[in-house]
Amino acid sequence: MASETIIHPTWRKSLMKMSPTMSGLTCSMVPAHPFVYGLGQKTDTGWYLSPTNAISHIAKKLAGAAETEIVVMMICAKSQVEFMSLLQLFSSVFPLPVFSQVERMAKTAANLQITKMQLPGAQFGGLPTPQALSTSTSRATINAQLIEQAKNSAGSASGIDAMKSAMSGFKQIRESALKDIGNKLTDLLGKSVVIWSFTGKGTGDYLAEKLKKDIPEPDAIFTLATLFAGSELSSLKGMLHDPTKPINSTEPNDNIRP
Repeated sequence: MASETIIHPTWRKSLMKMSPTMSGLTCSMVPAHPFVYGLGQKTDTGWYLSPTNAISHIAKKLAGAAETEIVVMMICAKSQVEFMSLLQLFSSVFPLPVFSQVERMAKTAANLQITKMQLPGAQFGGLPTPQALSTSTSRATINAQLIEQAKNSAGSASGIDAMKSAMSGFKQIRESALKDIGNKLTDLLGKSVVIWSFTGKGTGDYLAEKLKKDIPEPDAIFTLATLFAGSELSSLKGMLHDPTKPINSTEPNDNIRP
């Protein structure tokens, strides 16, 4: 009998692109960036964080955690200009508030306008409480799906009767809304950025061990890494593609632990 192939989680280059089937998601999230209290290094010329220190911070949060699934997304650079460019692309593809906040703080640091940083207190070990991930991108995608379903059902008898009883301007408003959402959806689905990613399933200790192995670009000095942990993260994994292959032929990012 053939033995099962064991695929351990590893770091890989990924093309991150919003999926047109993006759905609601609830998970724990741990960001690591130069402005996290006690993590980034502050000097006279700015704030810095290496990939090694960023991932070590994330790995500590996984210590002792039960069986879980994780996705880690990371961008890093050796210069402020390159980092700002990656940040802007990253936050436009996946505009979570924390990413927009890091972008604003990095811009402030780059312009040497920081006079006093209001930073949160130090956090201790353990994953934070799961929260719903909601962005303008994901909300627009979900709304577009719902309106498309309504559009497809509009031809039924019940749908026609309902439309007849609606106010006279509903059709024009609806068509305008469809067009606007369609344009926004086309725009956001056209955006992408190449990042480092890590996906896997297992206990927190197992994943932390694999996460710290062969960390990419150890000589980079600007880093934003974010851990997502939960029971089911297919929506996030669906955003990650092999940059060397057409998106529709990309293999899944699933990893099996022994």
